Amino acid sequence: MTIKKIDSTNIDALIHIAEKTFRAAYAHLSKPEDIDAYISAAFSSEKLLRELSHSDSDFYFAMIDDEPAGYLKLNYNNAQTEFKDHDGMEIERLYVLPGRQRQQIGQRLLTFALQQAIEKQMRYVWLGVWEINHKAISFYERNEFKITGRHTFPFGDEKDADLLMRRDLP
Repeated sequence: MTIKKIDSTNIDALIHIAEKTFRAAYAHLSKPEDIDAYISAAFSSEKLLRELSHSDSDFYFAMIDDEPAGYLKLNYNNAQTEFKDHDGMEIERLYVLPGRQRQQIGQRLLTFALQQAIEKQMRYVWLGVWEINHKAISFYERNEFKITGRHTFPFGDEKDADLLMRRDLP
């Protein structure tokens, strides 16, 4: 597996993997119309191109056999969705295709993200995870993230709760 930085020339592959991994993670827990509306808004070509061009956001593919198997989005400074702290880095998205799970891809993407934060001399890394996503919460806890709070994540007619998790860095 290799990790490759994504740029605007990869937009179609990014849209594809973003939609596919999001549906796999949440379609069984949400109304189809809510999933479709979220994907239309969050993963449109225009929105993702804006995110890709933001100087404080980086996207990466996990590549296996020259094909994306997962992806990662990191935010710094004012690109962060919550704290906008110059000492912190947000992992906004970390997803792996369903057929590629249990191959340590998520772990390798997380390790890469932590290395990026250390190289940029961040003091901590944080993220939000849906409170009912016990598999993801356990994954992050195994990787020394601690629950530090919560926030509301509007999704369709619902107001879901995300746990905020943080890992301090050396």
